[in-house]
Amino acid sequence: MPKKGGKHAEMEKEMQAQCKRAKVEAACSPSVMSFENPDSLFGSLISPIKQEVFFREYWEQKPLLVQRNDPLLAAYYQSLFQLSDLKALCSQGLYYGRDINICRCVNGKKKVLNKEGKVNYMQLKKDFDQKKATIQFHQPQRFKEELWKIQEKLECYFGSLVGSNVYITPQGSQGLPPHYDDVEVFILQLEGEKHWRLYKPTVHLAREYNVESEDRIGNPTHEFILKPGDLLYFPRGTIHQADTPLGISYSTHVTISTYQNNSWGDFLLDTIPGLVFDTAKEDVALRTSIPRQLLMQVDIAESTKKLSSLLRRLADRLENTRDLRSSDMKKDFIMNRLPPCLGCDSDPLTPGGKLPKIESKIRLQFRDYTMVTVEPDQENSVSIMKPPLEMVYVYHSLKNRRETHMMGTDDSTSEEGSSQQTYGLRFPLSYLDALKQIWCGSIIKVKDLNLISDEQKENLALSLWTECLIEVI
Repeated sequence: MPKKGGKHAEMEKEMQAQCKRAKVEAACSPSVMSFENPDSLFGSLISPIKQEVFFREYWEQKPLLVQRNDPLLAAYYQSLFQLSDLKALCSQGLYYGRDINICRCVNGKKKVLNKEGKVNYMQLKKDFDQKKATIQFHQPQRFKEELWKIQEKLECYFGSLVGSNVYITPQGSQGLPPHYDDVEVFILQLEGEKHWRLYKPTVHLAREYNVESEDRIGNPTHEFILKPGDLLYFPRGTIHQADTPLGISYSTHVTISTYQNNSWGDFLLDTIPGLVFDTAKEDVALRTSIPRQLLMQVDIAESTKKLSSLLRRLADRLENTRDLRSSDMKKDFIMNRLPPCLGCDSDPLTPGGKLPKIESKIRLQFRDYTMVTVEPDQENSVSIMKPPLEMVYVYHSLKNRRETHMMGTDDSTSEEGSSQQTYGLRFPLSYLDALKQIWCGSIIKVKDLNLISDEQKENLALSLWTECLIEVI
């Protein structure tokens, strides 16, 4: 538990000093989130810290604590999720393991207290009150519209999946042992107060979750209390633990996380195969044979020199390459991200307005939810002697299902039996320039699209309009 003086007081003063500018500027900062666009949303999330300051001084580097003391913002945060929401949600059919975990930190270890099957609210409340167990609610954006609005805008902002978990912990209790995560973490304090301790990473920008023992992590580098309306950010790899102090009936916070498997290393693993394939078509050095019995050798020192030389040739080609294939990462993102939040009562998206004709002016809509990529043809099989033709694919997330967001492949099957899929369109490679015109411009006439015939131009516009990707001005 936090102490009133001594080392804790010094560390709290240090954190407050870091936030001094934030508190001074808070009086003129917006009290609630701005949903005008992804940029304004993130700006309001970390306000009053400026975005350029955040990415220059904090992102992937060190924790940021913003203590706001703003009643309006505290009230807004509380609307994101409350302990009282659980009763109604349990009646909708929640399951242990999938939707809810019950856990408690005992002697530095996580003890899971889950039952089997459906969650019964009265049993859940009993475990919470009597066993001092933490309730971990998985991916609440599936049920809470405000979190859906926040997270789909953040997915646009980061270009990466954004998940969340709610943690509700009774007084004098701790849910999880000291650990670090493989995601960038934003904590929003919703109800009550939470005592946090952060420690120096043992693995900077970690690529996996791991529990750390108390005797290994040393003393906290930061220690403080989060109150409603406060925000805490820390980079992946930051060791942390948190408990609800005595005298506070319970604490509720939401952890919003992003940038899992979204590093340069992941991008290289995704793009290098395509780069090698394209380069080998033009550079005979990559088509020469590897030494005889190379795969059987233990000492390959000579061959590594050759491989280094080939990698330098790839680097030289990369400097003059405008397009990189990143189809796996792109498709994983677009297939699994949230659809745009258009209101819970809105009908499914359908094409609206006039049909596009050759004289029509058109404009791209939902730009943040679409992507264009060049890939080998996925539909038509080709002879083993011929490489697959390349096609242009336009992917979008407009028809994705909020109910399955961040729930993994095991939970991506709907009641009708249809699995998660990639939505989009497929065009010949000759359509790429016309698609770039639409994606890069604001308003363009159909007749000005860079295609051979008027029929092709109209067909392209009609296909995009049918998918709700363009509107006729």
